Amino acid sequence: MLNEILIGGSIATVSGLIGFFVSKKITNVNFDIYTEKAKAQASAIENEAQLLLHKANQKSQELELGALKQYESAKERAKADLNQREDDVIRKEHSFKRYKQNEEKRIHDDSISLKAKKVDLERNEKSLNSLRKKYEYKMDEALNNIEDCAGMTQVEAKKVLLEKIEEKSRADIAHIVRKYENEARTEAKKKAYYILAQATSRFAGDFASERLTNLVHLDNDELKGRIIGKEGRNIKSLETLLGVDIVIDDTPNAILVSSFNLYRRAIATKTLQLLIEDGRIQPARIEEIFSKVSEEFDNSILREGEELISDMDVGVMHPELAKLIGKLRYRASYGQNALAHTLEVAHLAGIMASEMGGDSKLARRAGLLHDIGKSLTHDHDGNHVDLGAEICNRYNEHSVVINAIYAHHGQEEINSVECGAVCAADALSAARPGARREVLESFLKRVTEIEEIAHNHSGVKQAYAINAGREVRVIVNATLITDDESILMAKEIAKEIEEKVQYPGEIKVNVIRESRAVEFAK
Repeated sequence: MLNEILIGGSIATVSGLIGFFVSKKITNVNFDIYTEKAKAQASAIENEAQLLLHKANQKSQELELGALKQYESAKERAKADLNQREDDVIRKEHSFKRYKQNEEKRIHDDSISLKAKKVDLERNEKSLNSLRKKYEYKMDEALNNIEDCAGMTQVEAKKVLLEKIEEKSRADIAHIVRKYENEARTEAKKKAYYILAQATSRFAGDFASERLTNLVHLDNDELKGRIIGKEGRNIKSLETLLGVDIVIDDTPNAILVSSFNLYRRAIATKTLQLLIEDGRIQPARIEEIFSKVSEEFDNSILREGEELISDMDVGVMHPELAKLIGKLRYRASYGQNALAHTLEVAHLAGIMASEMGGDSKLARRAGLLHDIGKSLTHDHDGNHVDLGAEICNRYNEHSVVINAIYAHHGQEEINSVECGAVCAADALSAARPGARREVLESFLKRVTEIEEIAHNHSGVKQAYAINAGREVRVIVNATLITDDESILMAKEIAKEIEEKVQYPGEIKVNVIRESRAVEFAK
């Protein structure tokens, strides 16, 4: 039994050893196979890399050749262009040399001709002096002979002759004077009737309503109550901020905006229209819309001024001047729209200057700027001539423009053809039938004077003449003026208006002192 166990153990040991060696052999064989496979893959990768490198080198060479060809082509084109430019320069130099030689020859010939003419002129002048002396000598000799024959001196003979002629012609002169006086009266009547007929036919109607009010349409009459607001708060805020008179009466679906200042009235009308569309009519919203509309109007008049300058072809102009030209649309003079008058003057001046051999472009520029000061008269003291000349001097306008501003009101002599054309065009534009309305201008002048009187008092922030000039609303700085001082100011303004302004009826002076406290919750 023991022997069997030993034999079995030996057999198991031998079998294990044989299995170990067989397994090791198999493992070595598999390792060699894997090694060969790895070498084969590495060789394939290396061959593929070599192929890619070869292709990359070929592509690089192709790109290099293409770039070289483009470089050579660009180089040839640049060289050809340079040669062409050099040829052009050489050709222009030759042309300039020929032109210079021709001009020098012409100047030389003109100089010789002028010298010859100067010699001839001196010779003719000497001959003329000699003839003048002979003529004077002969005349003296003839007069002496006449005096000897008549027995009177030259002075005595002239006196007697004039007395006889005057005596004989007195009746004829009187007859001629009476004839022309009668003709002048007849023609004056005809002309006056013609002008009146033209004016009444062309401008019949209520011009004060046409020129001083704007109508704002409402969807329904309920909006009138919202515009007035609780205890009149909204309409008071509107009139104070806009500087106009808002008339709410029985007219269905409409309110009236009244002011002599066209620009202020246009802003007020637009503000009211936007408020009505928005529906939120309250003091804070009113201020917001008013600020927005004012900014839009500023941009609009600047664009319009720039477009007019471009259309008139008068060259580059400072933006501030362009803005003032656009603002002329909202200014009237003697009932005549200032912008329409300005454009009319500019066109006429350009045509006349061209016909007279002047600079039509400069004449149009002077015509466009001759009344520029009228855009400033509502906001600044002084007449439009001085204001216009000051603003044009500030922006270095041509001396002809400055001369035209002064000369068209007779404050300077006319120094150029262009200035003369502007003055003539201004007279033509203003004098044609229907161009101006004196009654409206006197009204505008009166309300402007009323506002200026109020503005001249210290502490005044704003002053508006409303109610067709029957009331002036003065807004003062609450930190500078007390309640008692506001009462005194109202009396002083009323007294000054009585002394300086001619007006029918009475004018109400309304001094408003208002203080506001503003803070933001953050």
